[in-house]
Amino acid sequence: MAQFGATILDAQGTCLNREEKAFFRDVNPFGFILFSRNIDNAEQVRSLCHEFREAVGRDAIIMIDQEGGRIQRLRPPVARNWPPPFDHVLQAGKSAARVMWLRYRLIAEELHALGIDCNCAPTADLANENTHHFLYNRCMGTMPKHVAGICREIANAHFDAGILPIIKHIPGHGRSTNDSHFSLPRISTPLVELENTDFAIFRALNDLPLSMTAHVVFEALDDSPVLHSNRTLDYIRSSIGFSGLILTDDISMKALSGDLQVISKTAIESGCDVVLYCNGTLIDRHRVAEAAGVMSEVAQKKAEATLTMRHNRQTIDSRALETELSLLLDEEFND
Repeated sequence: MAQFGATILDAQGTCLNREEKAFFRDVNPFGFILFSRNIDNAEQVRSLCHEFREAVGRDAIIMIDQEGGRIQRLRPPVARNWPPPFDHVLQAGKSAARVMWLRYRLIAEELHALGIDCNCAPTADLANENTHHFLYNRCMGTMPKHVAGICREIANAHFDAGILPIIKHIPGHGRSTNDSHFSLPRISTPLVELENTDFAIFRALNDLPLSMTAHVVFEALDDSPVLHSNRTLDYIRSSIGFSGLILTDDISMKALSGDLQVISKTAIESGCDVVLYCNGTLIDRHRVAEAAGVMSEVAQKKAEATLTMRHNRQTIDSRALETELSLLLDEEFND
């Protein structure tokens, strides 16, 4: 099998143009990601997914952000509308783990029906009273063990549908008091405290196959953001014990500054396996793909093993799950 490009890339519209098809064929990205601008109707989404895979000549992963709340690229009539994750967790109380398995099993079923096989969820960041509002209601709770248990159920729900989950934002984003879409958060919390709280969640989930980095500086480890910090990425591998693929968060976010090629090359050299780049021109996508290069031999083997995990799909009775979810939430389930 040819080496995968060490990138995940997007498209400009609802179908691929000739230049994009040729570009994807040449750079062979590991996978693709969809945004709202890429979505019109169900048949169109299925067609676009087919175009992506046809361009690279293989069953490449196609990702989407479908958390619920503000962060859901699919909306009615293409898919159900979902409240923010933390809203459901709080509403469910002691049944939160089961409720979130049901919720994300139904979400994963919607993705599968459209040809999408990877979701940027769960958000395993630990919420606290100072967590920036861009992230707070995307979290699952304020207690590490509780959050880790819910995230495990969410991951299992995806696997049961043949969908790959991506835990984010490793090793934790919850202590950020600013939005990393616009500026770079710096966390000054002592390492011992981080190890017992934010980092503990990701340690409990370290066997999962895919994670996405936080655009955050952990001053207890280094003075560089996670994707550019050998020390922090080594810590994620050794102390947190995460052995799967590490993806950067979108490098077009304003938390990062500088040349896209330098950002991409440095991320790979620092220990990231894949660079995620979104919302750029075709020229900039070329530059990022060139700088990121192809996956290392180790990353390629992890990637190939991860792709096989899409084949363990189990069928469900969606109506039965909807009924159970409604009963646990004590509300009418909305299609």
